[in-house]
Amino acid sequence: MYMYLPIALTSVNYLLVIGLGLVVGLLSGLFGVGGGFLMTPLLMMIGIPPTIAAATDANQIVAASSSGMFAHWRLGNVDFKMGLLLLIGGFVGGAAGVHLIKLLRATGGADFLIKITYVVMLGGVGSFMFVESLLALHKNKGAAKSAVAAKQKKEEKQSGFLRSLPMQMHFEKSGVTHSGLVPLALGVFVGVLAAIMGVGGGFLMVPVMIYMLRMPMHVVVGTSLFQILFTCVEVTFLQAYSNRTVDFILALLLLVGSVFGAQIGTVLGRKLHGDQLKILLAILVLAVTVKIVLELVMEPSLHLAYAGGH
Repeated sequence: MYMYLPIALTSVNYLLVIGLGLVVGLLSGLFGVGGGFLMTPLLMMIGIPPTIAAATDANQIVAASSSGMFAHWRLGNVDFKMGLLLLIGGFVGGAAGVHLIKLLRATGGADFLIKITYVVMLGGVGSFMFVESLLALHKNKGAAKSAVAAKQKKEEKQSGFLRSLPMQMHFEKSGVTHSGLVPLALGVFVGVLAAIMGVGGGFLMVPVMIYMLRMPMHVVVGTSLFQILFTCVEVTFLQAYSNRTVDFILALLLLVGSVFGAQIGTVLGRKLHGDQLKILLAILVLAVTVKIVLELVMEPSLHLAYAGGH
């Protein structure tokens, strides 16, 4: 039942790891996220060091996202033009993020940075999505009118700024027009996070595509998986080559479950409303945030312990 992991230097129950892969693969197909925001903390909880968990998770996301993307591609839900621009930015950001982790590992601050980044990013994104989705599901008619008016005002300001940027282009599949610089910049940001947090960035990219780029939910899911797939291929290669932090035996166990889970998630996603999907994702994100905060509060990090001893 137990298997030794040579890079992580620990033994794990292989059925438990396959089960984790299945759950995260299901999230990939359901929400259009790589599942790394959930998998990396879960791996840390079963004793995998944070740097190994983050790098190996980026590897298993490749399988989960490719399986989910293929399913969505068959449904016509992938905007390849938008995805390619996000991808170019993601490659640049991924390379920068891997180099940053290499520097931080040398100083001993990498594990602490990974946990703090999770708390800040997941807490912010999860709270925003939860409140926005809850209002969308429960608003009454009177509130709906004022909410729509306020939303239109905000959108006009935002779209005015976006329209003023150069390189304007139309994305037929998504039915939106934006400057090509916007998805490029977003891709760089998500690429850095992919390296630091071991995620494909979908938990950030999905809300950004919905609320900032105004893309339809069904196209967001497929396009997000396209971007996640290739960004994580690059990050996995760089982490393995530069930092030697990818445990391929652990990744293989996760792959077995995630490929099947992604197909199940895609089928389930077609049965749920867009706002229902968003609020479920928000609850998951906030739950993981609370868990990491408790770990930081109840188990002082090596960084703080070191500082206290001097």
